[in-house]
Amino acid sequence: MGGSVKDVKSKAEVDAVVGAGSPVVLHFWASWCEASKHMDQLFTHLATDFPKAHFLRVEAEEQPEISEAYSVSAVPFFVFCKDGKTFDTLEGADPSSLANKVAKLAGSINPGEAASPASLGMAAGSAVLEAVKDLAQVDASKEKNLVEPGLSGSLKKRLQQLVDSHPVFLFMKGTPEEPKCKFSRKVVEVLKEEKVKFGSFDVMSDSELREGLKKFSNWPTFPQLYCKGELLGGCDIAVAMHENGELREVFKDQGIDTIDEEKESGDAKGGISKSTNLSTGLSSRLESLINSNAVMLFMKGKPDEPKCGFSRKVVEILQQESVPFDSFDILTDEEVRQGLKVYSNWSSYPQLYIKGELIGGSDIVLEMHKSGELKKSLHEKGIIPAETIHDRLKKLIASSPVMLFMKGTPDVPRCGFSSRVVDALRQEGLSFGFFDILSDEDVRQGLKVYSNWPTYPQLYYKSELIGGHDIVMELRNNGELKSTLSE
Repeated sequence: MGGSVKDVKSKAEVDAVVGAGSPVVLHFWASWCEASKHMDQLFTHLATDFPKAHFLRVEAEEQPEISEAYSVSAVPFFVFCKDGKTFDTLEGADPSSLANKVAKLAGSINPGEAASPASLGMAAGSAVLEAVKDLAQVDASKEKNLVEPGLSGSLKKRLQQLVDSHPVFLFMKGTPEEPKCKFSRKVVEVLKEEKVKFGSFDVMSDSELREGLKKFSNWPTFPQLYCKGELLGGCDIAVAMHENGELREVFKDQGIDTIDEEKESGDAKGGISKSTNLSTGLSSRLESLINSNAVMLFMKGKPDEPKCGFSRKVVEILQQESVPFDSFDILTDEEVRQGLKVYSNWSSYPQLYIKGELIGGSDIVLEMHKSGELKKSLHEKGIIPAETIHDRLKKLIASSPVMLFMKGTPDVPRCGFSSRVVDALRQEGLSFGFFDILSDEDVRQGLKVYSNWPTYPQLYYKSELIGGHDIVMELRNNGELKSTLSE
């Protein structure tokens, strides 16, 4: 303790600190993840604010035993422990949530106020401070039941300045040199083929800006491509416009300068570079390995014995999707391990390829899996047959013994009926899975037909429909809810 952050090197060390019963916060990070580095600045300052808690830093890939023990599949990832048990977790770069969760674990906060005003100060960096303060204000508005998701004037001004900073501007995941999703990578490749200069912003580095931009543009996904301050669209639109020549015409009409051939070829980065400074023999070997199977995973260890939590997670996802795949253990061949980083311009492992195209690492695969984009991509490339809505609903219903289809999430319900069912389940101490039907219109409409039940929420136990709000409330009031969901 004492207000400092300690780097831990073994699971025994973590177990000893957690087992002592004092408040403990673990930050799982990776050296290649910029979001981890940004969040670590706040993590360090919070350690100063809460000297009675232990703040432990764990390099996730280098400590697979610890990562696996806490089910870490993406970074940054935070675990909050108290009295020897896991109290809470947080995935992703969310400064406000981190500050407030630490305060709830190790101190006290007043609703609507920044959790740790003392140490955040200017030392934490203006961007971190602004994010925490603004997000705390959003939390305060929720406390007062004032649901107003509009943009603040300062955020709107900032977004407009970014959009206007370059004639062509791209909001993406990652950077042009190191894209963090295949869609961002594809748009970068399109712009390079169009030979235009462009500015970019990594939306993964600023959660406030990422969420604000969705409202600013009325466009829910990334990347987003702008020309002279006007939104052109996302990946699909950019690619389609590029392929039919419309994008080039837009750039020409707007007077966008192109980069001459010689300069462009010298600066080429992103994707699989054609000029990697690798030997011809190694490049040929890597290309052969990548294309040795329709789905190829470069990982640490083997599918039946993964050597890191990130590789394990991707293997589990591929197995859940029933995807036939081959793998290569990069720990057995240092030349391949280092060479593939250069060849793919992707600095970490695992790396997943489909039909010779890099999809990304564990974060991207997990995101695509959750959104259904992975299954869609596998289907489009002929790897797996198309999944019917009936098949998808059946899997969703069976994904948890107690499964709730609701409006919103348990922490942020979007209707009173869903909120009351969540409260009833929690009051009975029941664990349950959930699906936000507002996030997927196909599921929302399809489940009404599948279940022959026209309203939401809908509660299932072992794939059997229990009923909606009224039935759940009746079971609870009769003292039968817990027994019904535990038979």
